Amino acid sequence: MTHLPFHATRSATGEAGVTRTAPADQAFLLLRTVFAVAPVVFGLDKFLGVLTNWDKYLAPWVDRLVPGTTHQAMLAVGVVEILAGVLVALRPAIGAYVVALWLAGIIVNLVSMGAYLDVALRDFGLLVSALALGRLAAGRTGHDQRL
Repeated sequence: MTHLPFHATRSATGEAGVTRTAPADQAFLLLRTVFAVAPVVFGLDKFLGVLTNWDKYLAPWVDRLVPGTTHQAMLAVGVVEILAGVLVALRPAIGAYVVALWLAGIIVNLVSMGAYLDVALRDFGLLVSALALGRLAAGRTGHDQRL
């Protein structure tokens, strides 16, 4: 069964009609799309380096915790981001919370550096949006998650 952005409804008087999908369904689709695509794009860019030099965003204390070079750590970050985006695409009720936790880690990393606080604030907004996706996805099962 295909889901279109329209569905049949009945008014209080019993009249049949067609309406657009509920706003919550549209919000779910928008958030799910963004949180599936953006992590994959950012993750791939850890390997390509088109958007920025990602290595500068890793706090020194985090760099000391992980084995290898800063760049190798950021490549691992890229892999995690790609997997998180795929998880959101396939299982948004779980993936949304994985992305929210990942964003919380990024925020802690940036704030601990005392730098890129504008990016940390933006990521906080994204974290709240990921939580909203998780809540919207919570009541959905099966085909409802594929809207």
